[in-house]
Amino acid sequence: MSVVELRNVCKSYPAFQLKDVSFSLEAGRITGFIGRNGAGKTTTIKSMLNLIHTDSGVISYFGMPLSEHEKEIKQRIGYSTGTVSWYPRKMIREIVSVTKTFFPGWDEETYRKYMAFFAIDENKKPIELSEGMKVKFNLLLALSHRAEVLILDEPTSGLDPFSRDELLELFKTLRAHGVTILFSTHITSDLERCADDIIYISRGEIRANLPKAEFLREFGQGEESLEEIFLRLEREALS
Repeated sequence: MSVVELRNVCKSYPAFQLKDVSFSLEAGRITGFIGRNGAGKTTTIKSMLNLIHTDSGVISYFGMPLSEHEKEIKQRIGYSTGTVSWYPRKMIREIVSVTKTFFPGWDEETYRKYMAFFAIDENKKPIELSEGMKVKFNLLLALSHRAEVLILDEPTSGLDPFSRDELLELFKTLRAHGVTILFSTHITSDLERCADDIIYISRGEIRANLPKAEFLREFGQGEESLEEIFLRLEREALS
């Protein structure tokens, strides 16, 4: 069942256009969103969160249009980005205390569980955290209100290999519990390990939207890895 659907989403800037972006996300699946810098990944994700206003198209969650049910929808989804800009000199527990007031579904037990899992000290300040720990803190907030859909923009950015491995295993566990995950990344080896589906965007247009196995069969040559396929497709697009 589709829990997220984009239909013909367009957004124009002076030097870039998002052109008729359409795809859906199925419940309990992990979708990798790939494309080079400037291809339209972050613009698409911001559109999905109504952080930018699209020119046309429809974005729906759980069968409800985002334009009419934004508050209700945002109680049921989580967002995390690889770059975080919290109040740098406020203690984490103070930031959390304010954040959880926005989410009636906030689960304190879940928050404590993931805080221990990510080894986050709530008495520290964001300015004292490494880039990797800032990413973990952002994920902690996204997970603590039991989101049914996670939209993640470069979630493994800044993480060391061990922390990335832990995070990918967490994604698999969340999938097993029915959580739908969309995440963009340049680390295609992460997608090879956990993604069910691949969406490939280039120059503002969706070029492929397939289960990972089908993507590899349709676009791969020989024993190419996902990264090798992606690099070759981008070179071909430039030629």
